[in-house]
Amino acid sequence: MASTIAKMFRVDSDVNPEIAEAHPAWRRVQLARHPKRPHSLDYIERLFSEFHEIHGDRGFADDPAIVTGFAEFEGRPVMVVGEQKGRDTKQKLIRNFGMPKPEGYRKGLRAMQMAAKFGRPVITFLDTPGAYPGIDAEERGQAEAIARNLREMARLPVPVIVVCIGEGGSGGALALGVGNIVLMLENAVYSVISPESCAAIIYRDSGKAEQAAAALRLTAQDLEGLKLIDDIVAEPEGGAHENPDETASNLREHLRSRLDQLTVMSQEQLVTHRYDKFRQMGNFFA
Repeated sequence: MASTIAKMFRVDSDVNPEIAEAHPAWRRVQLARHPKRPHSLDYIERLFSEFHEIHGDRGFADDPAIVTGFAEFEGRPVMVVGEQKGRDTKQKLIRNFGMPKPEGYRKGLRAMQMAAKFGRPVITFLDTPGAYPGIDAEERGQAEAIARNLREMARLPVPVIVVCIGEGGSGGALALGVGNIVLMLENAVYSVISPESCAAIIYRDSGKAEQAAAALRLTAQDLEGLKLIDDIVAEPEGGAHENPDETASNLREHLRSRLDQLTVMSQEQLVTHRYDKFRQMGNFFA
């Protein structure tokens, strides 16, 4: 039993040999950040066909931290928008460690508006430690770009399915997270702030990140209990990186079922469903 538990929550021995001794929430954080964990492009490759990437926000630049494009899911036309981390050092620098800038969110919104025009469901993948906080991003309107995405996604007249596949970090993830259905991988995390930043603010010590992770209620199990997500997608023993194909297969079943559920709704019903879903969040006394 001990060896099974250790395998389920290991990263790599050379990355963090003490992970099996950590708090369960902190173990989830470590697994969500695993260097071999599948990213958006890995799922796009396994789940979709005829993927044609869209580049640029038609205003400033193309942001490689967000990948988007037309695709088909089991013969059904869809639009895919995903946050993409790099795998090695070079890719991480190119992808800005998965932290989008304003042009990334504007590119994603441009794609989603095209999806609305052509009646394609939107599927987004969340995997970011947070929106890029640099001066250049602030100068180009980071907060405005995120706020605009929240508003526009809330009223898209097509089905929107959100999948948190790794780190769902604060507004950086929520900017692509307003959906009719929100799915979350078993070892993903979704929170208003990273455990390190929370610990630095609350405890004045970023080293207490494990304690902060426990308090943040950021695991899929916590969020399902709070009714902030709809379904948990199972991962293979040890985490998604142990068998990406199995993880993608599990996710495929959820996407198929939820798309079937949503595509029978009218445009008005989809918008109302999404609006009501988010209005109920945090309302524990209704």
